[in-house]
Amino acid sequence: MAAPATKLSVLDLSPVTGDATQAQAVRETLDVARAAERLGYHRFWVAEHHNIAGLGSPNPEILIAALTQVTSTIRLGSGGVMLVNYSPLKVAETFMELEALAPGRIDLGLGRALGADARTGGALRSVGSDAFPQYFQLLSAWLLDAGGKVPIPQGHPIHDIKANPSGPSHPDVFLLCTSEESAAFAGVMGVGLVFAEFIARREATSSIAAYREAFRPSAFRSEPWAGTAVVAYAAETQEAGWRGDALRRASTVSMLSGRRRRFGDVDEAEAFLRERKDTPLLADVESRSIAGDAAGVHAQLRAKAGRAGADEVFVMATGPSLADRITSLELIAAQHAAQAAA
Repeated sequence: MAAPATKLSVLDLSPVTGDATQAQAVRETLDVARAAERLGYHRFWVAEHHNIAGLGSPNPEILIAALTQVTSTIRLGSGGVMLVNYSPLKVAETFMELEALAPGRIDLGLGRALGADARTGGALRSVGSDAFPQYFQLLSAWLLDAGGKVPIPQGHPIHDIKANPSGPSHPDVFLLCTSEESAAFAGVMGVGLVFAEFIARREATSSIAAYREAFRPSAFRSEPWAGTAVVAYAAETQEAGWRGDALRRASTVSMLSGRRRRFGDVDEAEAFLRERKDTPLLADVESRSIAGDAAGVHAQLRAKAGRAGADEVFVMATGPSLADRITSLELIAAQHAAQAAA
């Protein structure tokens, strides 16, 4: 948060913790969203991941529909829908229907990747990332037409195909990215940008700069807007925060080693990390970790946003349990409010 005006939002992946099931993880996301709204976070986004045992939700649009019924003010969105897995018309219709349920509160964050490995992408019948620009153009045309902003002109191949239900409004559109190329595409298209730092494993600075340089006003927005999404975990003390983050660090090291592993509890995760003490991979993961007490975590988030020139920071809601995830969000929100009031 480079300035008090910078907003805080939440990205939730429906993580499976302890001995919980994936189904329970999905339901827990509703509890996290209620807490995020109560705490004053600006947006609450949910993601799309397939064939990953430690994550519960492959269908953000279904979760968003449920979230419209348990919240009333917070913006809700996808972080994101992997567009090349689906028909652009179907995505347009789905999000226009969500907009009808919660007018003015729906964000459509889009990803260019599959959200899965190649074999799973084949099972989803994904057309692959090369089709993204064409799919994006079709989706945009249907959304702007359905929202009553830019009618599809006569003579256009899809002018007589409508994305129902129609407006009077449409979702705000964002592109998720991990590269300067994708960031520049978002700028040229005149939509919002969110840099997925937790995937890219580097800061958003160069991608946000490329986005702002390439930005052209559009029917979606007249000014550039850029966010960055990071993993952060806060507890009452530095020691408790670092220990509570052990599950995530261990899972990350395991994934980057080429084998996804689910850890049952913090003790198991810490034992795994001790076995890899002094390895370059663990050192790299720990150097990128934001975990500790609320003041330290918030200071790191603020500095990161300042370096990147981000308008908003999405905090991934992590922790050993549902209660820990919510407590972390409470502590970060309280620190943010205190900083803004100072």
